[in-house]
Amino acid sequence: MVLNTELSPGPQVEPGGIRFTVYSGSATGVDLCLFESSESKTEFERIPLSQAGDGWWSVLVSDVTTDTLYGYRVQGPYDPALGRFFNPNKILIDPYAHALGRAPVWDERLFGCNSRHITKPDIRDNADIAPLARVTDTSFDWEGDRAPRISWEQSLIYETHVKSLTARHPDVPESLRGSFLGLTSEPLLDHFKNLGVTTIELLPVHQAFDEWHCRKNGLVNYWGYNTLLPFAPDVRFARTSPTDPAREFKSMVKALHKAGIEVILDVVYNHTAEGSTHGPLLNYRGLDNEAYYWLDKANPSIYKDFTGCGNMWNINHPVAQKLVLDSLRFWAKEMHVDGFRFDLATVLGRSSSGFNSHHPFFETLQSDPVLSQVKLIAEPWDLGEGGYQLAHFPKQFSEWNDQYRNDIRKFWKGEKLHAGLFARRLSGSEDIFGPQHRPPRTSINYITCHDGFTLQDLVSYESKHNDANGEKNRDGNNNNLSKNYGEEGTTLKQDILEIRQRQKRNMAATLFLSLGTPMFLGGDELGKTQWGNNNSWCQDNEINYYEWRLDPAQESFLHFIKKLSYIRRTHPALCRNHYFSGETLDNEKDLTWLHPDGREIEDSDWSDGSLQTVGVKIRNEKKRESAALLLLVHSSENYGVDFKIAPATRKNRWNTLIDTFSPEKPQMASEIFHLQPLSLAILEEA
Repeated sequence: MVLNTELSPGPQVEPGGIRFTVYSGSATGVDLCLFESSESKTEFERIPLSQAGDGWWSVLVSDVTTDTLYGYRVQGPYDPALGRFFNPNKILIDPYAHALGRAPVWDERLFGCNSRHITKPDIRDNADIAPLARVTDTSFDWEGDRAPRISWEQSLIYETHVKSLTARHPDVPESLRGSFLGLTSEPLLDHFKNLGVTTIELLPVHQAFDEWHCRKNGLVNYWGYNTLLPFAPDVRFARTSPTDPAREFKSMVKALHKAGIEVILDVVYNHTAEGSTHGPLLNYRGLDNEAYYWLDKANPSIYKDFTGCGNMWNINHPVAQKLVLDSLRFWAKEMHVDGFRFDLATVLGRSSSGFNSHHPFFETLQSDPVLSQVKLIAEPWDLGEGGYQLAHFPKQFSEWNDQYRNDIRKFWKGEKLHAGLFARRLSGSEDIFGPQHRPPRTSINYITCHDGFTLQDLVSYESKHNDANGEKNRDGNNNNLSKNYGEEGTTLKQDILEIRQRQKRNMAATLFLSLGTPMFLGGDELGKTQWGNNNSWCQDNEINYYEWRLDPAQESFLHFIKKLSYIRRTHPALCRNHYFSGETLDNEKDLTWLHPDGREIEDSDWSDGSLQTVGVKIRNEKKRESAALLLLVHSSENYGVDFKIAPATRKNRWNTLIDTFSPEKPQMASEIFHLQPLSLAILEEA
């Protein structure tokens, strides 16, 4: 298929009016429906579109302006056996719309088929409840905005949800809490600066829509992984311009850029809000089901589903692929976004023969003059056969490294035979990415993320507690590699509280000292708990909101995170973008693994299941850049250990920067450093 490159989908201002263009390859007719307001029960005018070639339909309308509300009715065969679900009784929203004009109202009339028989269409009209698009004025004064262009080596990613971050912040104006503009308030910018955050990664901000089963249970799709409009910011996060959230989004990006902070969006192009073929008829299925979705060849009335969400985007169809690329370019070029994290990214590299790292979609990303210049991050798996593809994405991508998460958690739980894996993860996961000739920055290192326990809950709960989600605790991961240290959940026992705080410090320190790109879950620095809920996708309440009123222990941990961030960014050896090689400078290796008795660790030591104490000396490539670091770790809960320290090379002295057992009064370094149970120390050459 050759795409008509002369047409721009969506509403486009032209001399003489606004041109509306939409794709429907198998339709017999398409009508533009104009509405007077969001309260309108039906359209006041229907305007037929003309065929423009290659399945595109278009019309130039002279008497419409910005703020016009519109949708489409599409005529064609209703034949589920062939994968066709045309239904002119339903208003469809434009996939290329830049703003939601009216949110859909959940009602049975949103469904395109009979509730009992998919072979029969639902013939009830839904013009009074269907979603509508809004024509918007896209002009904006960027005031010379420039992207911060933070290198991967210097990046510290902070993953957060727009609303969760500020919904309860006492110093953010109440009118801005939970909004795009709330992120730009002075208290938040100061917080990011003090943490050393370079890059904010926002959970989905594309206009989303709640699932039917979710609303029936009185819940919402809070995370937003259910995209309705991939070109429109979600109206949930707008305050001053609810009819034009793009303006507030742009203001947010401009302010964050001015503060030197990048913006990365978590994007969902693997499925849509329409769900299965029994789901609501909102846009794609009613426009051209065969083009946008991956149909089951044996039964085109159903979808292949490697997402767990009822449908799967057909990245192999030129029109579906074009939409994803157009959307990415729009956010990068028009909205000044600095990068993207692709949810279930394996879907976007699938062809009929499986995953292909040279898929045309990936090839276009890497050659595109706009998209080749932004940061790309893959969640390198989906739910289908061959879906786990860690380290197999193209070189431009970095990838969420779940093996880093798992191995670090296991080591600090005290599981045997994990000292060697701990060492590999700390030194950049070369065993995973090196064979693919990928540099250390490829590994997005994380201990926690939005999907799972928070750091506080990781050391407080051994089982998930997701009853509030309405699925009888069946949802969420059962294998959390967590430990509660004596009691499940909240406790008043000081010995348990102390060990939990220490384990948080141990894992956070490991993250900041590891080679690769660190990603920190927003709220972890505040001691955020979700009370054991490890799948909080549907909770628009205190389970997800950050609590900014901190107790002394939380204040101490926040200070600890700031200190770790400072250590990382002032020691170039921790931010290098090539692996440690063992090369020597002045008879010293760039990285040396040490046994507690002071000698260099041998290969046979790594296979010793009792090894729970290791040291690592990290030297800068150029000694004058900064002092060498010595990291000592001990993962046994039952006993301490004496670690023999070799003399420092420059002045025969080590200074203790971090001691997780005693963060306020760290142990002085000497020839013997006593590591307490479950502790970590960072020493710097004086």
